[in-house]
Amino acid sequence: MADWDIRKLQILRTLRERGTVTATAEALHMTPSAVSQQLTNLSKQLGVELLRAHGRRVRLTDAARLVLHHAEAVFEQLERADAELAAHIRGEAGEVRVGAFSTAVPALVVPAVTALRASRPGIAVRVREAEAQEAYELLAAGEVDLALSLAAQAPSAVDPRFTRVPLLADPLDVALPGDHPLARAEGLRLADLAAEPWIFGGSGPWSDITRGACEAAGFRPHQGHAAAGWPAILAMVGAGMGVALVPRMAAVPRDGVVMRDLCADRPVRHVVAAVRKGAEEGAAVATVLTALRTAADGRR
Repeated sequence: MADWDIRKLQILRTLRERGTVTATAEALHMTPSAVSQQLTNLSKQLGVELLRAHGRRVRLTDAARLVLHHAEAVFEQLERADAELAAHIRGEAGEVRVGAFSTAVPALVVPAVTALRASRPGIAVRVREAEAQEAYELLAAGEVDLALSLAAQAPSAVDPRFTRVPLLADPLDVALPGDHPLARAEGLRLADLAAEPWIFGGSGPWSDITRGACEAAGFRPHQGHAAAGWPAILAMVGAGMGVALVPRMAAVPRDGVVMRDLCADRPVRHVVAAVRKGAEEGAAVATVLTALRTAADGRR
């Protein structure tokens, strides 16, 4: 197989365009002897005669024209590669894989992706729903580039593998049955609901968050029912079976349920993004992080 040398092919192409060795040397900031030497070497590498003397000038042979005909496709592809690489460096192109917990997908990831489609159409975002533990396992394994989770579920801020980026303090609102005596009370506080049956998971982070918020308000919640999914929790609230804390990102309108924000003791959960240490400097990842921050700012 012939030894194709892109640099030498570019010299041959310039000679075809400029017509003389001297003009080619000036265009490429080379000496005429260097141009001649490079083209002689290319002729030997390809095993064909590329130039013929024509008076005081040189003329391309039919073999040289054939070589350049096929080389044009290579030059065109290299131009595309240069353009795409430049866009990648500027954060305008590339693929970013995001692992995110369920409520963060519609609340933060989808708005960020929608905005990027308009402003950075060259960036492809691939989303994978994953709860915190799985998301960080995927991140550590290199299967996602960015993980969204709750700060309470994230690895330590001093974990040397990851860089954590705060995104949002998501308020926790209380879900009440529509006919509850406090459904429209002014100045509602969490402590006002101390005697109510509460609905939350039997274990796990949401159980910890609910218990922690209630204990910070001065009481231990009585768990009337255990459920982990928001549709099940809100359905039970709507049926008058109890009350629940619901993150604002997860709240959806439901008949028979009144969502109330709380006053002075309103709890929040902190949403963070994490990347592998150093990856935040990658332009495409940084662009997606910026879009996520913007989506988070829109919820404040």
